[in-house]
Amino acid sequence: MKRNIDLKEISDGKLYSLNDMVKAGCSDCKGCFSCCEGMGSSIVLDPLDIHRLTTNLGVTFEQLLEESPGRIELTVVDGMILPNLKMTGKAERCAFLNQEGRCSIHSFRPGICRIFPLGRYYENGSFQYFLQIHECRNQNRVKIKVRNWVDTPDIRKYEQFVADWHYFLNDLEDIIQHSDRDEVIKAINLYILNTFYIMPYCEKDAFYSKFQERLIEAKAWMEQYRK
Repeated sequence: MKRNIDLKEISDGKLYSLNDMVKAGCSDCKGCFSCCEGMGSSIVLDPLDIHRLTTNLGVTFEQLLEESPGRIELTVVDGMILPNLKMTGKAERCAFLNQEGRCSIHSFRPGICRIFPLGRYYENGSFQYFLQIHECRNQNRVKIKVRNWVDTPDIRKYEQFVADWHYFLNDLEDIIQHSDRDEVIKAINLYILNTFYIMPYCEKDAFYSKFQERLIEAKAWMEQYRK
């Protein structure tokens, strides 16, 4: 999800890479879960997030949508229909938050949750991290290496995936914004949902290679809609 905002207003003014130290450590949150409620539809899920959820929970994408009360939902993000974590109940809490206020999917939580309170600043085909200074209520955070905070296997492959997905969506959004045909917009959204979210990636450890194969095919496919 794009945020058109001055970085100086929401961060400490620095950009971080994997080997930098950043003041993000929160001592396992100590029972705080303020970032797990009231988030609306802002926790947008990428294909790896869904792959991790379906694989570890043993469910399909459709089941995540349909199971009462539903743990994810679809929303429009910059012209694209994409899944996001669903907030439930009067308190608008994440559907994966348990009764003790702890994340029930912590080991395979989505990327946005994984890096919080960090954000991503995209430029020149890649990205760096920045520290959001107003988002986390914990005022006693300690410094930790960004690599350790993100805590993701094959982190270089992961970062390449994140960048590839972001800029691919940018290209699709540009096509959608310049199209005046509803059938084109519908076709693009159905294609993205089916190709990158609904169709399983099969082997658990083959996600990145399978994603790249689908990305190459998708880029070729979308050329038909360029003006």
